[in-house]
Amino acid sequence: MGQKGSSGLFRAVSAFGVVGFVRFLEGYYIVLITKRRKMADIGGHAIYKIEDTNMIYIPNDSVRITHPDEARYLRIFQNVDLSSNFYFSYSYDLSHSLQYNLTVLRMPLEMLKSETTQPRQESFDIFEDEGLITQGGSGVFGISSEPYMKYVWNGELLDIIKNTVHRDWLLYIIHGFCGQSKLLIYGRPVYVTLIARRSSKFAGTRFLKRGANCEGDVANEVETEQILCDASVMSFTAGSYSSYVQVRGSVPLYWSQDISTMMPKPPITLDQADPFAHVAALHFDQMLQRFGSPIIILNLVKEREKRKHERILSEELVAAVTYLNQFLPPEHTIIYIPWDMAKYTKSKLCNVLDRLNVIAESVVKKTGFFVNRPDSYCSILRPDEKWNELGGCVIATGRLQTGVLRTNCVDCLDRTNTAQFMVGKCALAYQLYSLGLIDKPNLQFDTDAVRLFEELYEDHGDTLSLQYGGSQLVHRVKTYRKIAPWTQHSKDIMQTLSRYYSNAFSDADRQDSINLFLGVFHPTEGKPHLWELPTDFYLHHKNTMRLLPTRRSYTYWWTPEVIKHLPLPYDEVICAANLKKLIVKKFHKYEEEIDIHNEFFRPYELSSFDDTFCLAMTSSARDFMPKTVGIDPSPFTVRKPDETGKSVLGNKSNREEAVLQRKTAASAPPPPSEEAVSSSSEDDSGTDREEEGSVSQRSTPVKMTDTGDSAKVTENVVQPMKEVYGINLSDGLSEEDLSIYSRFVELGQRRHKQDKSSQQLCSRCPDGVIKLTPISAFSQDNIYEVQPPRVDRKSTEIFQAHIQASQGIMQPLGKEDTSMYREYIRNRYL
Repeated sequence: MGQKGSSGLFRAVSAFGVVGFVRFLEGYYIVLITKRRKMADIGGHAIYKIEDTNMIYIPNDSVRITHPDEARYLRIFQNVDLSSNFYFSYSYDLSHSLQYNLTVLRMPLEMLKSETTQPRQESFDIFEDEGLITQGGSGVFGISSEPYMKYVWNGELLDIIKNTVHRDWLLYIIHGFCGQSKLLIYGRPVYVTLIARRSSKFAGTRFLKRGANCEGDVANEVETEQILCDASVMSFTAGSYSSYVQVRGSVPLYWSQDISTMMPKPPITLDQADPFAHVAALHFDQMLQRFGSPIIILNLVKEREKRKHERILSEELVAAVTYLNQFLPPEHTIIYIPWDMAKYTKSKLCNVLDRLNVIAESVVKKTGFFVNRPDSYCSILRPDEKWNELGGCVIATGRLQTGVLRTNCVDCLDRTNTAQFMVGKCALAYQLYSLGLIDKPNLQFDTDAVRLFEELYEDHGDTLSLQYGGSQLVHRVKTYRKIAPWTQHSKDIMQTLSRYYSNAFSDADRQDSINLFLGVFHPTEGKPHLWELPTDFYLHHKNTMRLLPTRRSYTYWWTPEVIKHLPLPYDEVICAANLKKLIVKKFHKYEEEIDIHNEFFRPYELSSFDDTFCLAMTSSARDFMPKTVGIDPSPFTVRKPDETGKSVLGNKSNREEAVLQRKTAASAPPPPSEEAVSSSSEDDSGTDREEEGSVSQRSTPVKMTDTGDSAKVTENVVQPMKEVYGINLSDGLSEEDLSIYSRFVELGQRRHKQDKSSQQLCSRCPDGVIKLTPISAFSQDNIYEVQPPRVDRKSTEIFQAHIQASQGIMQPLGKEDTSMYREYIRNRYL
């Protein structure tokens, strides 16, 4: 491609996937993924982050007709840094939720035979039928779905080849955040995964994209999904998986802020009057179709102000929700929860997080959550009041989440992230309880589990804030807990200045890049260029360029098919329209794509422990649990701040600096540009590559200290032997300890002496070593010389009666029981 004067074929580039094809004013470019890094694993399906890409001009230079503006368009397109928080997976659909992937895509194949036909793509491979014949004519069938294009960022780039190439070439990418951590519960690994999908509709930067467009798509709309899975079994069929979804997004109204005044907080203006809440109706109709009911709005904007600023949005949103609710059925109305978070933060008498915890409990009870297994028997034996009040939809194979929480403030950054963390923390407790990992659906602060989850959410918030606002979070969970150190205030000021600088000077260029990348603007010869447009308002509001063919009803503002299936989401209902989106895919029985073992363990590749993602990710036992003996290893035990493992490893900023210094010394990459800056979770490992064998960004860092503090660090890390083992091994044993040990050995020898009755079961080796033979009747233990206890008949009958009583089957009372009961009544009441 593009090699003039060359003869023969040679490798131009090696790639892991095709992002798409793009054309400006000359020929087409192909965008290839050249470096990747594994970020998460869900059911054996790897999720990768794009680390580097390459754009190659396809036509040969001999036929290329140069255009003077081609280079400028190319530079604007490449301003969208694909190595910053873009993710893909070869076998897992990242645009859909886990609930969709484990319910709709696991329906019986017979249901699709009458609705779907053999697609063209299935016969595209000329060797496919031949391969099935050589392997006995047997194949493996699976169901694949069309991606949810709202969260796909390269849909426009793949549109030109979508109907031309085999669908396996189409690699859909999402933009947002993906992080995974390991929660060790007494050695049992549980993976906590956080995936954020940023909407590609009405996408842009902070002050340039506010409110909603004419199609109901809002700015800064992000769907956040937390997935909990038992990592000891990674199969979707046999494993235990749970997920909870929540959404953030700008207030669905026609509003904006004028940044030409150069003010830190530009005034909020309503651009269009919408008395019938037309744009809000379109937005909530989309949410009902994807999530079902109830839709819960948590509005965190200010309500009391000396000068009306944020309160303008609250008043308009209340009016819109009130208008729309009067036409909905009462059981499916939109729930509106206003709460002035900034006001309560300033109050010394109110605890912000306690109030958010109450809101989170009520929200999770209404929406429920997804789990792919029925309720465990322990929840039936030890029922919990909160568990019995849980909402959602209970099915034979588990539970479904119906409805979603939609959180918003003005920017949907700082306050929204803290509120989403509290709701996610509440949902995490229910998820752990549903998998039988805790005895009550409740998690407390200052535990290893919550600290791990809080760090994951802070990375999530920093990443989303950088993408939309240009800086990391200004206010964090510790800020609202009022336990943040004094040094945090100076960092908050710097983040505020960084956000203001980005909004004032670089957001316009970033907005042009996003419009060009997403295909909102198509360069055309003879028409104004992208940099010549005074505004992009007409690009995102298509009703200003043409008349709408039909006008939606002011009263029946929802889609009729959606309202019929509530509270279930229409996208997950088995109907003719949804079945057309599903494709039956045929595989060879021995194809690598469906072999989970080879996909996960890679037995044919040379690997090392440092490369292994599952060993390098953040672990509650390594990074949060105290390193001293005698501490309860449970991740649900409340610990003091000086007991956590973080006190040994250093705080987060020092750890990031240490990792960055170590990697800079190894590779010395050029400093990133303003647009390439990512969150702390992504930026501290920007030069790591899965293929190059480097450690993941969540590996245990090296502690960097000054010379004067070396003794203090050594004292903290290298602990005395007596504190670790309980005794000093270098000292000699006392006579009392030797006497106890001798008696113990003598008892063991007497216990295992050879008996005449067990000569065939236990034999003595020639060297005097006793060879033990397991004779236990239990099948799942490895205890030697254990006999099962003998239970008499009466005890067996009492135990069986107890089991039957728990099932509601009562035994008839005997004469002794009747006389005993009468005697008790006579003495108690007579």
